Amino acid sequence: MTFRNFGFCSQLTEAIESVGYETPTPIQQQAIPVILEGRDLIGSAQTGTGKTAAFLLPVIQKICEMPQPHGIVAVVIVPTRELAIQIDRLCQGLAYFTDVASVPVYGGTDGTVYGREQMAMKEGVDIVICTPGRFISHLNMGAVDLNDLKFLILDEADRMLDMGFYEDIMKILSYMPEKRQTLMFSATMPQEIRKLARKILQRPVEINLGVSQPAEKINQMVYHVPSFLKNRLVKHILTEKTLNSVLIFCSTKLSTKQLALDLNRAGMQVSEIHSDLDQTTRENTLNAFRNRQIRILVATDILSRGIDVDNIDMVINFDVPGDGEDYIHRIGRTARAEAAGQSVTLVSEKEKKQFERIEKILTAKIPVIPLPDHIQAATHSENKKEIPRNTDKRRFSNKPRSRRPGYRKGTEK
Repeated sequence: MTFRNFGFCSQLTEAIESVGYETPTPIQQQAIPVILEGRDLIGSAQTGTGKTAAFLLPVIQKICEMPQPHGIVAVVIVPTRELAIQIDRLCQGLAYFTDVASVPVYGGTDGTVYGREQMAMKEGVDIVICTPGRFISHLNMGAVDLNDLKFLILDEADRMLDMGFYEDIMKILSYMPEKRQTLMFSATMPQEIRKLARKILQRPVEINLGVSQPAEKINQMVYHVPSFLKNRLVKHILTEKTLNSVLIFCSTKLSTKQLALDLNRAGMQVSEIHSDLDQTTRENTLNAFRNRQIRILVATDILSRGIDVDNIDMVINFDVPGDGEDYIHRIGRTARAEAAGQSVTLVSEKEKKQFERIEKILTAKIPVIPLPDHIQAATHSENKKEIPRNTDKRRFSNKPRSRRPGYRKGTEK
């Protein structure tokens, strides 16, 4: 099957080819025909499965078929500003050769951005991609006309409920016409999601793509460690264990560069791969790693999918992956071809909830390993750092007192 099987218009087909899409993913194969038929849908699918394009493509196609002019046709509600920005970028890419326009609407910005959002919605943007609180603010101001609305999409619905957005979602729905097509996507299907679906969906088609699972021969481990001690823990792991080939994943180019530099300074044989390097350098580095000329490779997620290197002893997640699918792809670089392997994930205090979401998706609890004594001691010593006890009011007894405006020494009466 190819994207041409869906009968998209030539402009949309050209955009699909320009962004590099070739074969529809399973969620796209199942969801796109249902959406094009005008049916409500509830889909269990994670980030990284192509679910965003699964709803954007048919919605853009439907808008292209509509007569002009019209107001807002589709509203996509998401839990975070980062996801709103990400979806809007993809939407702009897929709609590039069409007249379909989108705008991201999210909080945490200044009044200038708020004004631009209002202007875009008043002038008739087609697709609004928003976080609940910000969109409610615009609705309360009377800046949004939803009379032409045809599509409502709730993305990462389970996460929105976890964040307490249920009442906000129901309030937004109260502004919308009852006659609409509603699409809901959720990584998990707890009872709360089922309850919400019964309230807002009309005879929906349900698509459930079972969650991928890591290979059984991967020994998965977790360390709970403060961010400032992660480098030290990685050095400990690499020196205490006999490991011939180790792949370390970082979430950013900056952390990749910094960790590789730190390990090299410690006398380890380390190389790095990230998007700042040209393709030739990446390939040469990967070949050196494959041929065991490099023992340790630090990389961004550029290598988490499709890398073909056998006999990697351990994968270390220096940062917690963005979602369950990314976690599976990362640790799946070890235990290939029936071999055994190990994965270690370093989880800071700020990353605990993110990792709990991954465990929830995987329906598994990853064993937690105690920190080595010297790192545990460093954690405790850092926590005990306080203002010295002699820092009391007597220490500041010689501090000049504040003077009233216009005061000059020697003018007191």
